[in-house]
Amino acid sequence: MSPAAAVKRFQSARTAKFQESVIREMTRLAIQNGAVNLAQGFPDFPAPVDIKQAAIDAVNADYNQYPITWGVKPFREAIARKYARTYGMEIDPEREVTVCCGATEGMIASLLAVTDPGDEVVVFEPYYENYHPDALLCGADRKLVTLHAPDWHFDPDELRRAFSSRTKAIIINTPNNPTGKVFTREELTYIASLCQEFDALAITDEIYEHITYDGLEHVPIATLPGMRERTILINSMSKTFSVTGWRVGWVIAPPDITNTVRKVHDFLTVGAATPLQHAGILALGLPDAYFQGLSAEYDGRRKAAIAMLEGAGFRCFVPGGAYYVMTDIRGFGPMSDVEFAKDLVERVGVAGVPGSSFYLNPELGASQIRFCFCKKYETLAAAGERLKKI
Repeated sequence: MSPAAAVKRFQSARTAKFQESVIREMTRLAIQNGAVNLAQGFPDFPAPVDIKQAAIDAVNADYNQYPITWGVKPFREAIARKYARTYGMEIDPEREVTVCCGATEGMIASLLAVTDPGDEVVVFEPYYENYHPDALLCGADRKLVTLHAPDWHFDPDELRRAFSSRTKAIIINTPNNPTGKVFTREELTYIASLCQEFDALAITDEIYEHITYDGLEHVPIATLPGMRERTILINSMSKTFSVTGWRVGWVIAPPDITNTVRKVHDFLTVGAATPLQHAGILALGLPDAYFQGLSAEYDGRRKAAIAMLEGAGFRCFVPGGAYYVMTDIRGFGPMSDVEFAKDLVERVGVAGVPGSSFYLNPELGASQIRFCFCKKYETLAAAGERLKKI
């Protein structure tokens, strides 16, 4: 038997339908080619000093062993206090909070906890690339609903048609990656009405909650009438505190759902890093000014990135939140997004993400490239100089 045949024979059917992360692949290509990495969404500037010191102090205080599987109690209590302070949500840290290894694990643990093979999960497209393999690993069927550029709105009638008696959940990522869309209160109210009519869950990825622009408001759907008991809220320290490598996130859900999420989480990863959870206590307790200042901090980078990209000939879809810009590359000629991205990283020295990686049908993203701007101004300027080679 040839090596290729052996690999195919021993590959499970569920994993044969998806590939490795294109985003992480572009990071590797950026490293190989010495390119400026505007592909993967991690800051290249330091995390807050006090938070880093809190992690060091926790290690030195010997908080280095297994935590309680679903998170150290003081950290779960800090999470509950943060949501009470910011959104007026009453959360029981003993029965409704599960600390996970990042929002990525929080999403797959939640889907494994609530879906069965054959259940349907509604997903807005373009979508964060993990949602595709997550659904396949669960055996769930995806029902895709289009977000239409340039403002990334959805058609209410199309969304309604996506719901059925088989719908178990809808995944909502707001502020959204890759589009930067911030779902409005009106849009979320309509989604909530469908969840209640069809007895479905809302699974929300709110990792960019504090990064919005132009006066837009982040609204957790769990705060809307009738949604507290049918929402699974997923979040993380990664983006708010510039610690994407820490892998500390959480899932907030009603007690019965939390019990199931905790069981799945336990056998997936046992627990998130103990000393980093202790550092999270300090982080979540920072003054409101820190959280309110994130939007202004990133808005400057957003404007610099858009000016740089438009100056190089890209058409930018201005994001309302998060720290990504989706662009249209049709002005550069007939090259596909994959070909363009490869040329960009190898010849020009700037890494972006092919838009097709955010769609089930690659043709829908064939004229798009996503760039991130969570970088130093010097990094953005260096990318701008290299883009002149286009």
